[in-house]
Amino acid sequence: MCKTHNRGHQADSVRIATWKVAIFCLAAVATSGYGSPLGSGVTAPVTMFTRVHPAMGTDFTLYIYCASASDADTMAEAVFDEVDRIDQLLSNYRDSSELSRINRNAATAPVTTDPEMLSFLEQSAHWSSVSHGGFDITVGRLMKAWGFYRHSGRIPPAEELEQLRAATGWEKVELDERQRTVHFAAPGVELDPGGIGKGFAVDAVVRLLKSQHIRSAMISAGGSTIYGLGAPPGLAGWRIAVPGPLPLQNTLSEVTLRDMSLSSADCSQKNFTIEGHLYCHIMDPRTMQPVEGRVQVTILSPSATVSDALSNVLFVEKPRESARILAAYAADSRALVVFGGADKRSPRHCMTFRWGWPVSSLHCDVSRL
Repeated sequence: MCKTHNRGHQADSVRIATWKVAIFCLAAVATSGYGSPLGSGVTAPVTMFTRVHPAMGTDFTLYIYCASASDADTMAEAVFDEVDRIDQLLSNYRDSSELSRINRNAATAPVTTDPEMLSFLEQSAHWSSVSHGGFDITVGRLMKAWGFYRHSGRIPPAEELEQLRAATGWEKVELDERQRTVHFAAPGVELDPGGIGKGFAVDAVVRLLKSQHIRSAMISAGGSTIYGLGAPPGLAGWRIAVPGPLPLQNTLSEVTLRDMSLSSADCSQKNFTIEGHLYCHIMDPRTMQPVEGRVQVTILSPSATVSDALSNVLFVEKPRESARILAAYAADSRALVVFGGADKRSPRHCMTFRWGWPVSSLHCDVSRL
């Protein structure tokens, strides 16, 4: 249980690290039928191009096989325009975003929103429902109270957390699909898309790539959520090295993505330390406290929205409940969960669900969920 009585305590240190994956793929020209037609049965050679764009508080990276740099630039422009469009929809840092408009007005009266925003809120509500509130995007004010919004880090007093409880809870978000409205049942509710928003953006990019008949590409949202579309020429898929948690960060497992997403949640993304105790940015909204006992969760799923949300669901839930949720609501997903204490020297244990790839014994012993 985290302490809450240290009023005014500020972080001794704040760590904000981007979780990265190592990508193994062809870097040379390939001629396996992925390029533009040159004639009957002949195709132009293709090369992998990489383009990077800052958005949603991270860097989105596009790896794409094209016949020319100009083709890659054209596709990258369309992809990053789509990312920026989703950012404008979901950002809780921009006053002009649709999410910020809902945060300002939905407690006063129902707010009519567009079908895409309603779909995002419905998908968020689904994972809140199946996790009994373990996943919850109404944690906006809670994240600020703990100092994670501006990366300062503090332990809020117990009375402050009790006051915030009245403005936290997914059941307080009332959605009307027919009227396409969202209403907050209590004042002070504030949505934070951090546990699902990047996956939603990645899925939008994948739909765009498919609509343009792109056969081999990968999109990465800061390394924490990625999607491998098709495969590099001559390979079965996009080979990804999943790094283990700090301090080792050696490869924990290697996977192959083909029309599949991978998301990872871990405490190295954002945390702070007070009096030698590490506090993670991933909250259990039911206790109003940072999660403890979990180190890293990696999820594979055909949907990036699902893998992003599930990585946070499983970070919060106990093993038995995680297994229930996976079996009932994400049977086509795969999971790798690393358990352990906040102390980097504490023993680690890994549990898997349909993982299918070797897991390094350097990091943990392994059992099944």
